[in-house]
Amino acid sequence: MNSSITPNLYTPPYGYEKDSFSITLAPLSLEEIYSLTDDPANGAVVVMSGTVREQTEGKAVIALEYQAYQPMALRVFQEVATNIRNQWCDVNRVVIHHRIGRLQIGEISVLVAVGSPHRAEAFEACRYGIDTLKHNAPIWKKEHWVDGSSSWVNIGACEENKEKFPEKEKI
Repeated sequence: MNSSITPNLYTPPYGYEKDSFSITLAPLSLEEIYSLTDDPANGAVVVMSGTVREQTEGKAVIALEYQAYQPMALRVFQEVATNIRNQWCDVNRVVIHHRIGRLQIGEISVLVAVGSPHRAEAFEACRYGIDTLKHNAPIWKKEHWVDGSSSWVNIGACEENKEKFPEKEKI
C-alpha cells in the first residue's frame, strides 16, 4: 500500500460542519483530534484512543492489519454522530478517525472524541461512539501472530465480549 494516499474524509451535513470523520493510512494524532473537538462551549472533551496491544487472550501479537469498506464506514461514523446528538443534545463536536493498513504494537488504530459542555454526557457519548463503531462499521481486523500465522477477528467477538463483561447497573 502507498502511505502517501490522502485520507478519505467525509463532509458532515449542514449544522455539524465541525465534526470530523476519516479513514486513513496515515498515523493518527491525539493533538489533532483534540483540536478538532475543542470548542469554547465545551466543559469537557473526552478522547478514546484504541491502540495495538502486544497480546490477545495470552497469544503474542506482532501487528494488526485493518481493512475497511470506506464509503459505508464513513456513513456509519455519521450515523453514530447523529445518534449521539439525539441522545446527548448538548454535544457540540464528534470526531471519529480510524486507521487502515498494517499497524505495529503501540500504534493508534482509532480515535473517538466528543466535546460537550458537561463531562458526564461527553463520557457517555464517547463510550457509545466507540462501542457502536466496533459493532456497526465495516472495518475488519487481522491479527498477525509471533509464530508467523495470522487470523481475521470474528465480528461476533464483540457480542462474546459483551456477554463476558455485561454493563454494570447505573448508580
